[in-house]
Amino acid sequence: MKVISANLAKPTKIMWNGEEQYTGIYKYPVDTAIHLKLEAVAHDTIADRRVHGGIFKACYLFASEHYPYWKEKYPNLDWNWGMFGENLTITGLDESQIRIGNIYKLGDALVQITQPREPCYKLGIRFGDQKILREFIDHGFPGTYVKVLKEGEVSAGDSMELVEESENPLTIQRFYRLLFDKKKDPEVLKLAIKNESIPVGKREKLRKYQ
Repeated sequence: MKVISANLAKPTKIMWNGEEQYTGIYKYPVDTAIHLKLEAVAHDTIADRRVHGGIFKACYLFASEHYPYWKEKYPNLDWNWGMFGENLTITGLDESQIRIGNIYKLGDALVQITQPREPCYKLGIRFGDQKILREFIDHGFPGTYVKVLKEGEVSAGDSMELVEESENPLTIQRFYRLLFDKKKDPEVLKLAIKNESIPVGKREKLRKYQ
């Protein structure tokens, strides 16, 4: 896997339900390296720290391979890397194969896969249509958040190399499906609850489905 683009956002004013808000979803490629810190990407905008940033959502990765699919569905947008609010656009990132808990060397940093991205209304604002939320869920390729185990710089052209594969076989995609399936697969549910790379709060919420 390789980094295609490193992306940062400046605070962008939006209107939602008659309220003025700010968002960091409008990310654009930068020519320099970005610095992955323990709870966020340096110099990036995080407007709502209740749902973005923090140890388990320090940096968001999205696969470049999914861009053609979305470009075809939304051809009139001004397309560039960072459209999904990702800090790093990666080639070869396959949610159906990558396990939650895997550890990777990413540029100078060391990161661990933690959880898929769950779309919110701000993605709909960036795409100009809230229907993308349902489409994004149904498509099943959400990208992934990572925990930063060792801070470091990452830039376009850097590699993302597997250092340690999780013994728990739960992949990003299987966990993503589990989150949105009305009927939870008991085996996948068990894998998720046992996976310590997933935030405790998220695992506790899943226990009610057992």
